[in-house]
Amino acid sequence: MPGINLTRDEARERASLVTTESYDVVLDLSGAADPDQATFRSVTTARFSATPGASTFIDLIAPRVREVRLNGAALDPAAVFADSRIALEDLAESNELVVVADCAYMRTGEGLHRFTDPADGATYLYTQFEVPDSRRVFAVFEQPDLKASFTFTVTVPDGWTVFSNSPTPEPSPAGAGARVFSFAPSERMSSYITAIVAGPYVGATDEYRADDGRVVPLGVYCRASLAEHLDADEILALTKGGFAFYEELFGTPYAFPKYDQVFVPEFNAGAMENAGIVTHRDDYVFRSRPVEARVERRAVTILHELAHMWFGDLVTMEWWNDLWLNESFAEYTSTLATAETTRFTDAWTTFQTLEKAWAYNQDQLSSTHPIAAEIRDLHDVEVNFDGITYAKGASVLTALVAYVGRERFFAGIARYLEAHAFSNATLADLLSELEAVSGRDLAAWTRVWLQEAGVTALRLETTTDDAGRIASATVVQEIPEGSPATLRPHRLAIGAYSHDDSGALTRVGRVELDVAGARTPVPGLVGMPRPEVLLVNDDDLTYAKHRLDEASLSAALEGIGDFTDSLARSLILASAWDMVRDGELPASRYLSAALEALKAESHSSVVQGLLARIGTCLALYLPSAARREAAPEAAGALLALARGAEPGSDRQLQLVRAVAAHAVSEEQIDAVAGWLDGSAALPGLAVDADMRWELLTGLVAAGRAGEAEIAAEEARDRTTTGRERAAGARASIPTAEAKGAAWRALVEDSSMPNETQRQALAGFGRVERAPELMAPFIEEYVAAIEPVWSSRTFHMAEALLEGLWSCATVGLPGADPIGALEGWLDAHADAPAALRRIVAENLDDARRVARAQAAQAAA
Repeated sequence: MPGINLTRDEARERASLVTTESYDVVLDLSGAADPDQATFRSVTTARFSATPGASTFIDLIAPRVREVRLNGAALDPAAVFADSRIALEDLAESNELVVVADCAYMRTGEGLHRFTDPADGATYLYTQFEVPDSRRVFAVFEQPDLKASFTFTVTVPDGWTVFSNSPTPEPSPAGAGARVFSFAPSERMSSYITAIVAGPYVGATDEYRADDGRVVPLGVYCRASLAEHLDADEILALTKGGFAFYEELFGTPYAFPKYDQVFVPEFNAGAMENAGIVTHRDDYVFRSRPVEARVERRAVTILHELAHMWFGDLVTMEWWNDLWLNESFAEYTSTLATAETTRFTDAWTTFQTLEKAWAYNQDQLSSTHPIAAEIRDLHDVEVNFDGITYAKGASVLTALVAYVGRERFFAGIARYLEAHAFSNATLADLLSELEAVSGRDLAAWTRVWLQEAGVTALRLETTTDDAGRIASATVVQEIPEGSPATLRPHRLAIGAYSHDDSGALTRVGRVELDVAGARTPVPGLVGMPRPEVLLVNDDDLTYAKHRLDEASLSAALEGIGDFTDSLARSLILASAWDMVRDGELPASRYLSAALEALKAESHSSVVQGLLARIGTCLALYLPSAARREAAPEAAGALLALARGAEPGSDRQLQLVRAVAAHAVSEEQIDAVAGWLDGSAALPGLAVDADMRWELLTGLVAAGRAGEAEIAAEEARDRTTTGRERAAGARASIPTAEAKGAAWRALVEDSSMPNETQRQALAGFGRVERAPELMAPFIEEYVAAIEPVWSSRTFHMAEALLEGLWSCATVGLPGADPIGALEGWLDAHADAPAALRRIVAENLDDARRVARAQAAQAAA
């Protein structure tokens, strides 16, 4: 039985039989504010043509199907509805199908999600359909290449508004206490980018005026309790700048009649590119002061989703194997737009620090896959929203733009959009347009970069003469052990850095060249005085691991704070971090360099990345004995940096959070407590609602505060965020009893909302100061794998199975996390591939932690 899965072969066969025309979807959400109403009425009228006499199926996930009528004939729901499918037999050339069902409100961020705001009791709804969840709201041929026009009619309580892909119409009365919104038919689109957002949302409107006189209405909305924090002017300004940039860059006008953005609660991802009605997670509405890295991330997200209006919505992939093309393109162009249209002009440094690091990490797991991955079924695509699909793909597109030229690349994009507007396309369709405008044969490039997995490694070999000048230089390209990659062509730069008279490490030379094969001479370096640091992949032009020679590595790490260029400093630290992860460099050396770099670093995203890696060293990569020795010193250094940071600065904000997370000595914990209660206030530090939770949760994890303090803070912060943060704080209590209670709640309570689950998982894993608390859960985890997988939706199961596993047990006496996961995989060879992948990635992480600890122990 297929369950809720769909294979590519099934989709291909169905597309050969069916051509969809339109859907009329009538939803009765008038009882949505009543928590006792678990379902809503959904009536779908689907019109489609088919091969006469053919049989196929339409998709629906619903607790109850009341009626099915095909071409006027009533079908028995009990006979035709099973396994998320309604069987359709003996189809006519032209068909009309009517399905009446009771569909379920969700709390998992999938289908139609329902949320009641504890701040004011108001209820809000929104849909999230990617990958296969429009079938949770209406009957539909759930695959991207069966596009259609959608007409939604939605009944809601009085006082509510409704947004969808078409402009919001004036409502009509619909009986006592309700009104109905009847939307105009949408443009042809795939079902996964349709949307319904309903509730007492509030916001602001504006418009984008194009150079040719077109006017696109714009709207920005959120729930009422967040309205005072909605910085709509900045969001709308970013959006209008993005419209102008993309219309010129893509050479194609925006294709939809309006553009709304709604910030919604308990959202699983950053945002979703529903055509003309983007949904964002509403912690992008900042109720407390955010770090600049978070503000920049929001800008990138806004521009990412806007890029999808052209690449993904106007032209959509034929099947999910080209999901990477949608996401990589949006990731690349949104970074480009951020760098060229916003105040975040160094967005590519952020990309290198955070996004590219994600790609390198993902590409070195046993589950690595080609960028253009083979997607056999829906389970495959659900686990492929990863660092390869997004960040590696964007990195490779960056290289492709350089390879064919920016102007020619986007000329090819314009041709592609024109040729396939409101239709579907494949990678081959895009490559043919790029080849036509560039004159390049992209077959070889596609094979090594898109159809092969893994990452290669680059290092520089040099010799010097008696005068200290470089006598020979060669870039060596290698395939790391276990990588499925082959040697690839690269366009890269090599930077030469030395101290100047002021003591700064500055670039004194640069050579750019093409690299191919195992060894590539670099004549441009020959004769140059040997600099202190030679940096392969300077300016981050290609996608590869890169290694510094020992002299460069020592000089770079010892002088890391002397670099004047943030990107160079970030690239060096990224190389050192990769060496730590590979067991080639003791984590203590990276830790010292990162703490030193923090003295000089002001780029918010780089600071964020450094602090995250410092946390990983202290929690995982240092063995227990080394961790106990290093933790007080590292937290002390962070405390000194926080106290010395400019009052009110972004650095101060990030460093204070880091101190709260890592404080271990009485002095450090006293400082956190003093910041929270105001007895030792830090000049310039705003201890707002979110900062209070950061400080309190740090005190809880350090054993200085507990349930009484958590309950008091929760009573003070009567918002959904307060409720979620309280769940995370309770799970952080460093006792066996508290960890056991958190475990039971997470594993056994399938009604826990998705965002509460996320916060509770984060708190459960906060055991840096007492990793032994995790030891009892190794066997419990193995026993819970199958029950969690079978009792949850995919997203909830994936989040639980990733979040419940802790590598903090690696190296603990008597604990064998590696053996436990190896044993489960050996015993469950027939488990679903997606489930095995999740467990295998946890195992990869545990093995990597063991290698890093072994390297530190041998130092």
